[in-house]
Amino acid sequence: MNAKPSPIYLDSAAATPMDPRVLKVMLPYFCEKYGNPSSLHTLGSNAREAVDRARKTIADFLDASPSELIFTGSGTESDNLAIFGIAEAYASHGKHLITTTIEHDAVLQPMKALEKKGFRVTYLPVDRDGIVSLEALKKALTKETILVSIMAANNEIGTLQPLAEIAQILKNHRKENTTEFPFFHTDACQTPGALKLDVKTLGIDLLTLNGSKIYGPKGIGLLWVKKGIKITPQILGGGQEQGLRAGTHNVPAIVGFAEALRLIETDRDAESKRLKILRNHFLDGLRVHFPQLKINGNLDRRLLGNLNLTLHAIPGEVLLMKLDNAGIYASAGSACTAGSADPSHVLLALGLSREAAFNSIRFSFGRFTTKKEVDAVLKIFQKIACDLKKQSGVYK
Repeated sequence: MNAKPSPIYLDSAAATPMDPRVLKVMLPYFCEKYGNPSSLHTLGSNAREAVDRARKTIADFLDASPSELIFTGSGTESDNLAIFGIAEAYASHGKHLITTTIEHDAVLQPMKALEKKGFRVTYLPVDRDGIVSLEALKKALTKETILVSIMAANNEIGTLQPLAEIAQILKNHRKENTTEFPFFHTDACQTPGALKLDVKTLGIDLLTLNGSKIYGPKGIGLLWVKKGIKITPQILGGGQEQGLRAGTHNVPAIVGFAEALRLIETDRDAESKRLKILRNHFLDGLRVHFPQLKINGNLDRRLLGNLNLTLHAIPGEVLLMKLDNAGIYASAGSACTAGSADPSHVLLALGLSREAAFNSIRFSFGRFTTKKEVDAVLKIFQKIACDLKKQSGVYK
């Protein structure tokens, strides 16, 4: 009886496995140093010191002040806190918000909820590569605009947005109108391994991160808020996080989050080179058999481990099931919209037809993906794809 092959994980954009080095620093805070950071006794003090150290590590990673960080339970919560928090705190100054058509639902759904409360939202278009229109942004800005939220890198197609250029446009608008608005928020959950997230250089005002995309623990996120900006808390019940996010601190996750970011800073250059080589090797292998495949998003301006592809006449869902049966785990798009009967809103925004969007698949490589695994996937993928093409009567 043949042994079942080891699973091959190519869905790092959805969630990454925890790095053993991260788990190692977390373990003492489950059973040995388990105190509540808000308690005054020694165990509480030890936990509080661990949270403070982690906050300092993350602040250094962002070139920010520790007091500007708010720990949350996820990237989604951080996005919600940024959007609702700013909207409620500054509604008296204006009720206009700007975002893009390809944001994660953690941004789009809060925006839609605010529209029902009387706010006006402009959804900026993107080009066929998924890059936001800067001209559309300039035209959309008004004296009523209080927040612009544009993700740093798209989770489905990996496109990197021109954050510095966006920030400059907003800076010019503020100067021309003698105002502090709009504030600039970016969801950077996918981005730490690709870009150096220096918040001062980027010119942003609020930034979202989480642990589940960076080889850290799930259930932990943060929102960086530039000093002087007010936000209205969305979770009440305690004085944690300067009264901006109530709830007992998840000490093990916070410690792991900081270690995950520290490792990314240490390994970024070498890992970026490795991922690019691995991704291009995989793409070249696919093109041998599918020269007509289409890359969704700009190949040069994207996360190095991301490949979103359209394989014409091959249903993405069927292909995913075949790959899954072979122990290969990829994705059709955002994990948060898995199971939806609708095609990806991101791919539709790029101009793809519904059929092409349904025939698209995302491969996202990570820290533990090896060339041996990629070669194994290419062999299995070739057989599956050829079988599917014969069944569909295409490329005979």
